[in-house]
Amino acid sequence: MVLEKQSYMLIGRHDIEKLMRRDPASSCLPNPFGQPNMERNAYDVDVEVEMELCNLLLSLRPIKQENLIRDDNKLILLASLSDSLEYVADSIESGHVYKHLHLGSCHKYHGRLGNASNPVEENGKQKGHHHSRTSSVPSRNLASFADEYRKLAIDCLKFLRVEMQLETIFHMQEMTSREYLDDQDAEEPDDFFISLTAQITQRDEEMAPFVAGVKRNYIFGGICTIAANASMKALADMKSINLFGVQQICRNSIALEQALAAIPSIDSETLQQRLDRFRIYYELLNMPFKALLAFISEHENLFTATELVHKSSKGLGARKGDPGCCTRSVVRDFIPPVAF
Repeated sequence: MVLEKQSYMLIGRHDIEKLMRRDPASSCLPNPFGQPNMERNAYDVDVEVEMELCNLLLSLRPIKQENLIRDDNKLILLASLSDSLEYVADSIESGHVYKHLHLGSCHKYHGRLGNASNPVEENGKQKGHHHSRTSSVPSRNLASFADEYRKLAIDCLKFLRVEMQLETIFHMQEMTSREYLDDQDAEEPDDFFISLTAQITQRDEEMAPFVAGVKRNYIFGGICTIAANASMKALADMKSINLFGVQQICRNSIALEQALAAIPSIDSETLQQRLDRFRIYYELLNMPFKALLAFISEHENLFTATELVHKSSKGLGARKGDPGCCTRSVVRDFIPPVAF
């Protein structure tokens, strides 16, 4: 049952519902009155909202498999339902449905009128008043139906977006349970990343007949920020990581970028920006200390430079044996979270 899943419960939470309305990604969604929701906040506010929503979802870890929808057919059904509901709402607002209902009411009314007694036919005022009341009620009711159908269509898209974000967290939380102390450069991404990217590709292809590209961008566009931040938070929980481990994680991010970039209408610029920062974050672990300080001075807005310099006494000199290995304490003290 969809109603029992975590995504459905989350979109009903007041704090998350409010953030999703303010999320810049929601600008592609129509409002309940049928007009595009193109209002945008300032960039800093956009980033703040995006990060607050991301942190809320990440705070739900660990995500349990039984709280996710494992049957892709149910997700396709939701995508199809959203498309159908929006079509009905558009038809009502364009007057197409109302015209058919109105004509049907008129024919029905005039059929009764032909069989009525003469006093009713001769009473023009009574006939005119009765006809006016009959036509106004469906119009008012249909308008409220259109608003409700459109709201349900949008809720389906919000559910699918949150479901894909939780699915991403579910796969990536495996990062914290392994050590990235590889002894050679891996040729393939981690298994859980392969599973995630394959799932993204399959679900996008199956939803394509029912959901326009811009709305598929909404459904899958939240994966990137979640993945980048989940990876960075996982770093603090890793026991150790070496040069090849960093390369493995960067290979994971490349596989994710390729899967998301294949989705039509995806915001490729934002996608690359998010994952480039994520990769830089990990690549800094292998950078000599002096080179790291030089990088920070040249990219003051990319990281929280104050915290980095404050912990500079520890540097990366705490590497053990392998020059590419950083202990968890060094990672936690020296590298602060990147603000996307």
